Amino acid sequence: MDWNRRQLLRGGVGAGALLLLAACSDGGTAGGPARGGTLRVGAVGTAARIERDPHANLSNDSDFLITALVYDALTVPGGDPTVAPRLATKWESDTERKRWTFTLAEGATFHDGSPVTSEDVVWSLRRLRSVGGASKMPVAEADINADGPNRVVLAVPEPNTQLPLLVRLMTFVVKAGTTDFTQAIGTGPFRLESYQGGNARLVRNERWYGPAPLLDAIEVTMFESATALGNAVLGGQIDLASNVGAIAGRTAEGRGDLQVVRRANDTMLGVAMRTADGPFADAKVRTAVRLGVDRKALVNQVHSGYGTVANDILGTADPQYDTSIPQRAREVERAKTLLREANFDTGKSYPLVTKAEAPGEVESARVVATQLAEIGVKLEVVVQESNAFYDQTWLNAPFYTVSWGTNDSTLFYADKLLASRSNRNETAFKDAEFDAATAQALAARDDAEFSTACKTLQRIQYDRGGYLVWGMADGIDIASAKVRDLPALGGFARVQLERAWLE
Repeated sequence: MDWNRRQLLRGGVGAGALLLLAACSDGGTAGGPARGGTLRVGAVGTAARIERDPHANLSNDSDFLITALVYDALTVPGGDPTVAPRLATKWESDTERKRWTFTLAEGATFHDGSPVTSEDVVWSLRRLRSVGGASKMPVAEADINADGPNRVVLAVPEPNTQLPLLVRLMTFVVKAGTTDFTQAIGTGPFRLESYQGGNARLVRNERWYGPAPLLDAIEVTMFESATALGNAVLGGQIDLASNVGAIAGRTAEGRGDLQVVRRANDTMLGVAMRTADGPFADAKVRTAVRLGVDRKALVNQVHSGYGTVANDILGTADPQYDTSIPQRAREVERAKTLLREANFDTGKSYPLVTKAEAPGEVESARVVATQLAEIGVKLEVVVQESNAFYDQTWLNAPFYTVSWGTNDSTLFYADKLLASRSNRNETAFKDAEFDAATAQALAARDDAEFSTACKTLQRIQYDRGGYLVWGMADGIDIASAKVRDLPALGGFARVQLERAWLE
């Protein structure tokens, strides 16, 4: 269950930006991008979870990196706007936002030279729905259809302004009928030259429809742990350690031969408070909890300073994120007053359930417990094994830690985690005004209506939602000083290496 939950977000949010830059000539110019060379990349993965099917659950970072370079999705994440073109160069909807038409890139071919057709895309997306389910492909198989040789139509039963976002870096396209992926015949900027035990060598796809990649090749090596990955880049065995974490980042700082790449808004660590019933059902209690934490101290202790404070709203990297809402600060006395007004029982001890999933998650629970003791909320930190957590605690417990990656859309989180009808409503939040604002944003006919609705749902989440979102962690990559133009967006942006080059 935990993988299905995380997979929801991988499709939604967070992956990489496509920079449509003009290709550079061989050798580049003085100080400018240069063509050639092999980039040695390391990423975490385990042999037991190796997966080569692009439509299956890619739980290894190393597998997802290889897949995203070999196969193209319809769209990829961007900064502003949050959706950028890839195999689909444009998309448009009907007036009801129920029928979306995607136009494929002109001249797109597979690595074997055969042209990409709408039938290939339809077959791939239907297979993605069949293999991965609704969390990976939010459109039913029967509602995925071709409209001529280079257009694909996706239809949904309810208005949805977010569909182009929901198909980012998930809708990998293969040749119709493909079920054996050992040859990895995709359309991406790199093609597979060799593969062994989770490690791969990819070479430039000279036929790619986008700007020609500058690197001759990318070699991907799988490491069993972030520690081993960090040691490899610190020792010079690889040129880039992807998503290696804050500890290695601190070690690499100050070394002239290395650079630390900080990708903002990469991961949220927070706490879900059950709003429907139990000790945290009163909005005053939830506000007291939010006022009782020292956000800066949490960022410093849990993320080693590689992060920023947050304001109890999911989607901090979204251009629609409302920065006019006042940033919450710690107010111990006010928090105590709110607890008294709510008749909160400060004589009891309450479990704060956590799991060792995201880096720093267990530590964050312990710091939160220490801080909240100062306002009279006594917490016992309970660490569960991941499977037990998702079987017993997630969606049910009064108070537990949560982690989400690829944090970049307030509406995505509103619809998937906070709307009454969501089957992933972590805080059991049911609010008619919030549901109405979410529905309005999903069906919005213009930018003004969309922006107004997004602001409304954020204000409600801030005032009476069930999340304590105390901070955002940076994604940390470490690279050799000679590597240039690495992805800067949070989440799975790190896999988009087609514009990287070596000095």
